[in-house]
Amino acid sequence: MSAAAATSAPLRVGIAGLGRLGQRHAQHLARHAPGAQLVSACSPVAEERTWARETLGVQTLHSDFQAFVQDPQLDAVVLVTPTTLHAEQTMAALAAGKHVFVEKPLSLDVETCERVEAVAARHPGLVAMVGFVRRFDPSYRQARTDIEAGHVGRPFLVRSQTCDMHDPAGFFVRFAPTSGGLFMDCSVHDIDLARWMLGSPRALRVFASGTIALHPDLAEHGDVDNGMAIIEFEGGARAVLYASRTMPHGHETTTEVIGTQGVLSVGVGAHRDRVQTRDASGVHHRPVADFFERFHEAFRHELDAFVQACRGGPPTGLSLADATAATRIGQAMRRSLHSGQPETV
Repeated sequence: MSAAAATSAPLRVGIAGLGRLGQRHAQHLARHAPGAQLVSACSPVAEERTWARETLGVQTLHSDFQAFVQDPQLDAVVLVTPTTLHAEQTMAALAAGKHVFVEKPLSLDVETCERVEAVAARHPGLVAMVGFVRRFDPSYRQARTDIEAGHVGRPFLVRSQTCDMHDPAGFFVRFAPTSGGLFMDCSVHDIDLARWMLGSPRALRVFASGTIALHPDLAEHGDVDNGMAIIEFEGGARAVLYASRTMPHGHETTTEVIGTQGVLSVGVGAHRDRVQTRDASGVHHRPVADFFERFHEAFRHELDAFVQACRGGPPTGLSLADATAATRIGQAMRRSLHSGQPETV
């Protein structure tokens, strides 16, 4: 099915990468995504291919990405592979005539992001979307609608954080050599949110700082487990970001938008539900456990938006230029962390 084909036909999708997030995406595509049919899966890990066949009934399985992406039965691919593979695989998929959904970040390198944009520009009939999932969260979408309606006046300051529950096993320490660091792995979401809430202004300068609170092994990778940054945007708007790997209670994604006529907040308190307990030890509520629990609806909505855009529906609202901008800002933050000085974006 080409990009111009009738929208009544199901979108035949293949997925590459079947780790934690890849399996969640695969389950949604196989069982719940309207208009999509999961027909192929790719992983170098035999156990993951077996999982796709036995759990989801996927019959076409590949260990080699090139064979996977050249498969003529595919209309679109979903890439949930390691960050270092995102850009090259996206370009290969576009060259093969496939719509592409790729997890963030598009690349850890700005020039590589721009190369992907150039390839996508040569294939205007194909959808190329990066997974900035928070844009599809119902609460964040409502916040953006309220801002556009003028409920807080002119927004000029965003305070946003991505804070993960502490993992004593240190998965992210082992991931540090390829993650791009705390800012590119976690704060890239807050960077994109800040730009989205403020109307996509151009970033001018950043200052970042961080500390290692619990995981000294991060030092050899030039990374930290807690970091903060200030972004200065053209026109005077600002963003203040915080990221942490060491929360003791659960996951906290929180964003506050301050405008000339009001303040809007999303996610304050990390509440799992609306139940609150008051007893002799204090006042308590259950916290969100992790990123997947907080954004499970958003993960579904973003894939549904991708599928519908590929079938001729409305645009997703996300461009590769958004991904390039996030990488450009995130890399400036990393440079500032190491230099101790403000860095031009």
